[in-house]
Amino acid sequence: MSVGLTQALDQLAEAARAVGVDPQEARREGVVLAATVAEAASPLYEAARSWASGTGLADPADLDASVSAFVDAAAAGRRWRATPTDALARLRRSGADATGYAAALVEVVEACASLGGLTPRVTDNIITVAATQRGGAGSVAPGGFTPSTPTEPSTPTEPAALRADSVAAMLDALRGLESLPSLREPNPSLLESHPSLRGSLPSPGDPGASPSGDGAGGSIPDPTLPGAPAEPALPAQPEPEPEKTVDELLAELDALIGLAAVKQVVRQQVAMLRVEAKRAAAGMRNPAITRHLVFVGNPGTGKTTVARMVGGIYKALGLLDQGHLVEVDRSELVAGFLGQTAVKTAEVCARAVGGVLFIDEAYSLTGDQYGAEAVNTLVKEMEDHRADLVVIVAGYPDPMVGFITQNPGLASRFRTTVEFADYTDDEVVSILHKLAADADYDVTLPAEQTFTQVLAATPRTMAFGNGRFARNLLEEAIGRQALRIQDVEDPTTAQLRDLDASDFGADDGEPQGPPDSSTPQDASDEQGET
Repeated sequence: MSVGLTQALDQLAEAARAVGVDPQEARREGVVLAATVAEAASPLYEAARSWASGTGLADPADLDASVSAFVDAAAAGRRWRATPTDALARLRRSGADATGYAAALVEVVEACASLGGLTPRVTDNIITVAATQRGGAGSVAPGGFTPSTPTEPSTPTEPAALRADSVAAMLDALRGLESLPSLREPNPSLLESHPSLRGSLPSPGDPGASPSGDGAGGSIPDPTLPGAPAEPALPAQPEPEPEKTVDELLAELDALIGLAAVKQVVRQQVAMLRVEAKRAAAGMRNPAITRHLVFVGNPGTGKTTVARMVGGIYKALGLLDQGHLVEVDRSELVAGFLGQTAVKTAEVCARAVGGVLFIDEAYSLTGDQYGAEAVNTLVKEMEDHRADLVVIVAGYPDPMVGFITQNPGLASRFRTTVEFADYTDDEVVSILHKLAADADYDVTLPAEQTFTQVLAATPRTMAFGNGRFARNLLEEAIGRQALRIQDVEDPTTAQLRDLDASDFGADDGEPQGPPDSSTPQDASDEQGET
């Protein structure tokens, strides 16, 4: 089964030699490309064993070694699902004829159909990655890759034009191009060589197949003919919000209640990064300053809010392309089988590239082999994307110490710890007023006094909700107010806005106890976050 891959790699080396590319570099690209195409196989170990046999990089009889080498190679080549390989891109920029090398890469991709564990996702990878590499031999159009033609020679292109915001965005762009029939009609030789693909690929007569097909749903009316339906007008796109400057984002940080120590650390980070840029512009060397952060503190102290702001600040400084926040916990990183956890973690990291990956309760990744596998993959992804990925890990202070020390790679990358102290009673009251005002409610003085009594009677254990405590009681008060005024025929503005003492449980005979502080909250909340 692995002979196809072995032969394809040999042919790739020969094609590389013909165009002046190092055959060993070409073989490495093919090995990595094959792994990243086949990593969605199920069970994964079948593909890993076949891949190991075809590449010679591991003993197929050694399952652990095969899976480990396979997963590492797949992670290294994921970007080539949406962009040409490095050698192919270099050939195109030089103006050389890259058609032969691209065709050899496609042969490697199509050989993945002979590996074990073929799934629809692997099939889709084969089709899309083959189209990407084939298209990479030509010039780049604004919507994606277009293949080269004899009358239109390749032209050098800036490397930035080769990047897509994400794999999904590139797939959408590719599928929208009429000039890429390979996305709609699979290579006939691929079907002949690998009958197992039949039934998982569209045929020209199938619904939703090529526009040139005759089957139902396969033809597209010519808009120039009489009676052709008019194309629906596209909805107007809203104007994008202007990007905020670093100073504007720092002002928003300063506007948060409390968090004095946190604000100081963030401002220090910004100052170091600004000075680092000035030193680089002056031709000076800079020490390696890690941008990854450890947030320690109890729930509800604003860790998620600040993490989102850090992403925006790093983007405004030009350190990140997008600055978005991807928030996950153990369940979104760990799978049920060894080998699959690495794939799952790598996919999460891929979503966060260009922004911030925020891992809440990161210490939950300690103590078992699945968590260790996730951590090892995370360290590798941080190294592979050290220029365009920031990772922030968060949790309780003491467990986070154990998490960082479990892996030398973590200790060397997380050098800055930001401590989020519990809010004082006055700060929690201020958060209550801010949350209420943001929702067009007013907390009356008697209501504030009742809330203060409840707060004072609540033990400050590790489970104390901090800002979340204020949000939970506010939501309960809003519910009581609604019951109180629902029968008022024509309520005044004050009646609709005011929350009084009874809304916070003053009429119950004793202060209302706090709700469960572990209740999940909307991640878009501001100072009610973890």
